[in-house]
Amino acid sequence: MNSVHRNMYAQGLYRPRHGGMLAGVCAGLARRFGIGATMMRLIFVISLIVIPGSQILIYPVLWLLLPKEPVGSAYGTYQSPTNTMR
Repeated sequence: MNSVHRNMYAQGLYRPRHGGMLAGVCAGLARRFGIGATMMRLIFVISLIVIPGSQILIYPVLWLLLPKEPVGSAYGTYQSPTNTMR
């Protein structure tokens, strides 16, 4: 696992395995910031209307950067992995 993913895990940023609609980016951000996934999606859509453009580029980048939630983790209890995969 690379350092970007480790940093994301340490900050509580990851895409959940369940509850995502497209890639789970909004659901992952919503969990991290303690709001509902529907509210985060609504914020995303409103931001597209108010400030169009950059969100279309940011979403796929976050899709690539945010790691998937680890298998078997309970929401909010996952700790950073100790073994390093190269």
